[in-house]
Amino acid sequence: MNFTIALDPVEKLLAIGGATGFEPAGDAPHEESARPDCFTPQAKPSRQERNLAALQRSISNVMTPTGPKPVLKTMMTTACERNCFYCPFRAGRSSMERITLQPDEMAKGFTRIQKAGLVDGLFLSSGIIAGSPRAQDKILDTADILRTKEKYRGYIHLKIMPGAEKEQVRRAMQLADRVSINLEGATEERLRLLAPKKDFWDELIQRLLWVEEIRRTERVRASSVTQFVVGAVGDTDLELLALSEKLYSQAKISRAYYSAFHPVSETPFEDRSPVLPKREHRLYQASFLLRDYGWGVEDLGFGADQNLRLDVDPKQAWADIHLREAPIEINRADRTTLLRIPGIGPVSADRILAARSRGNLFDLAHLGQIGVPSPQKSAPYILLNGQRPEHQMALGFAA
Repeated sequence: MNFTIALDPVEKLLAIGGATGFEPAGDAPHEESARPDCFTPQAKPSRQERNLAALQRSISNVMTPTGPKPVLKTMMTTACERNCFYCPFRAGRSSMERITLQPDEMAKGFTRIQKAGLVDGLFLSSGIIAGSPRAQDKILDTADILRTKEKYRGYIHLKIMPGAEKEQVRRAMQLADRVSINLEGATEERLRLLAPKKDFWDELIQRLLWVEEIRRTERVRASSVTQFVVGAVGDTDLELLALSEKLYSQAKISRAYYSAFHPVSETPFEDRSPVLPKREHRLYQASFLLRDYGWGVEDLGFGADQNLRLDVDPKQAWADIHLREAPIEINRADRTTLLRIPGIGPVSADRILAARSRGNLFDLAHLGQIGVPSPQKSAPYILLNGQRPEHQMALGFAA
């Protein structure tokens, strides 16, 4: 819809509010803003009430590569010509207020909020009107104004539109600290059921591969991420994690995001059941094992339905099968083997290796003293100097 009154850029940003709250922008998605109001029609508040609430919804505390920052998460436009079945911005959804900013308006509005000390970063997405390249140009023009005219050097995360041109991808990576290309579906068929107008290979996967090619050959700094909609169309954890593993190794993404499906009113999926947040949490745990712990998808334990167990984390599920009867000797295991033990992550593994250079570790107390946060969680799966922890009597290091 068109505005009947003239709104300044900040008022437009406030009117958009927390519309992008469902999209993670940083490295700690569970700590970002709650699900936005756009999922369910709301009673119209007064303009002042909406502005006050929208300012809070628009700003998320985002974990960036340089630490946590208050980031404005917003869109060039909430209008869209595409009809993704799960999306609150899909074409024809009458309850969604359509608001559009031009690049100079977006840059001006963000700069005012940033100079007021309210934010120190921008996550910028957009609906698609008149084709993806045009929508991408508006995102890029905004970032260019901020970097060149406004001399802004802070955090910028730009969305790459499906079907963006290669030169646009290159320019986004030159301007941004991070770019994102959301695959949404784990396979071509799953994406077709979610978003029939998107092309899995040509519009999305190819762009992720371009990002890695540009990063490798041109030494631009931008990291890259993707996101999946979980559970709306029968996708399995095995499908999601198998693709994530390939993206970590081949496209060198920094991380994959998993967004548990939540039904949106006035969409084809409005009557489908929401997905349990626990499933999203287990996917993140498994994804980190693939990215940071040297695991392969074949190491993860899937049920007959090709999904992870919800009652226990993936690492413990594996250890229950493989380590209860064959525990790992803490004093001899290499780093890769240590990372198989529940309660031991990369930092703890390094602390154990450093402590072992001074002598053997004899008990759980010493694991706690050197900084292993959950020795009791590790206890059923380890040996300390040849003995299970519950059989140990001595305390201290061996000479």
